[in-house]
Amino acid sequence: MGLREQLSRRDFRRLIVGQTISSFGDWMGTLALMYFVLQLSGSTTAVGGVLVLRLFPSAVGAPVAARVVTRWRRRGVMLWSNLVQAGMAVALPLVPWLGWVYFWAFLIEVVGLVFLPARDAAIPFLIEENEGEHDTATLELANGITMATSYGMIPVGAGAFGLLQWVSGIAGWEGNWRYVVVFWLDAVTYLVSYLAIRSIPDLGPGPAEKRRMEHTEREARGGFLKALRLPVVRSVLPGVAVVALGLGALFSLGVVFVRNVLDAGPVEFGALVALFGVGALTGLLLVHRKAGDLMTQIKLGTTAQGVVIASMGLVGSVAWSLAGAVVFGAAATSALVGGITYLQEALDGVERNLALTAFHAVLRFGLALAALLSGAAADLLTEAGASPLGLAPAQFVLAVSGLVVVAGTFLIRPPGTANMSAT
Repeated sequence: MGLREQLSRRDFRRLIVGQTISSFGDWMGTLALMYFVLQLSGSTTAVGGVLVLRLFPSAVGAPVAARVVTRWRRRGVMLWSNLVQAGMAVALPLVPWLGWVYFWAFLIEVVGLVFLPARDAAIPFLIEENEGEHDTATLELANGITMATSYGMIPVGAGAFGLLQWVSGIAGWEGNWRYVVVFWLDAVTYLVSYLAIRSIPDLGPGPAEKRRMEHTEREARGGFLKALRLPVVRSVLPGVAVVALGLGALFSLGVVFVRNVLDAGPVEFGALVALFGVGALTGLLLVHRKAGDLMTQIKLGTTAQGVVIASMGLVGSVAWSLAGAVVFGAAATSALVGGITYLQEALDGVERNLALTAFHAVLRFGLALAALLSGAAADLLTEAGASPLGLAPAQFVLAVSGLVVVAGTFLIRPPGTANMSAT
């Protein structure tokens, strides 16, 4: 089934439209959060604290998310999550105090960790002609479309944030108001997502899956820790972790790498981010084919990602970095879509919900941790005046990060077929 056929499904299309608009608001809000924190604190370290807000929700909120998505119906989880996030986005900029801003940003991430596994668990239900009937290629394409709603909005959200700042300057909005407008617009996008989901009558589970969930609910007690004990989950999570490592390193070092290594400016950095989004959409086209072995796809995607990051650091060329951003985005998308599809295909019911919670928790935790560690390593090398192998600190750390990603792919191994629960 092709892209047009997937989007012709009314309920799936409504979900995608809502997620696209919500992701647009999220990326605007992420940039606004960094600049708002910088204005309040005047500290780049405080801006780095924004990354911590993406680390702790995964560590603290994952067990809570696992309980919620296994006890409530997906539609209710998603609706309430959108409403709560909208209210939090409104509240976040009201008090210009760093602790207040961190508090609400933290809670928005925790609620997001509840929303995402519920959404991903609903996708197979939305694309099935009859319950339990879908092919891997169709499911993988649906996951790719869903993921593209996030990555594809990176350049759009960044551009809209810049446009709003320009309009704010012309309108004479001073101080915090130029950021308040962005956060409140982000809140509106959550409400759009709410209305889109509310228009979908049912997001599952269907009768057959519900019976399986009731049958396995007792066995699945243990929540998040239960998910980590599933052989299928343990086979996929190393791939998720190394993808997160690459994403986190590039996210943390991107600005410094462009400025100090490539000797380029904001325009080139903006182009790098935009081309990453182009690569993500290219990755969607790559999975728009007859599905092969998903585990091989995950390994190839993560390997390609590591090679690109390492070569970007070693070569230090503007042209290659821009081209590499496209390959990087495509490889990351291919690996992550393969991972989600693998879990959806191998598990169902409570175990599927728990596995998808673990997937998103590891991705977010790994991204934040990698960003913090790679940024700290580059700062330490800079303070020490070191240039390992004749490379600038950011260049060296980026190259090493790529090599670690490649090494991490050897941890990605399929479980024994006897341990897999088939749909």
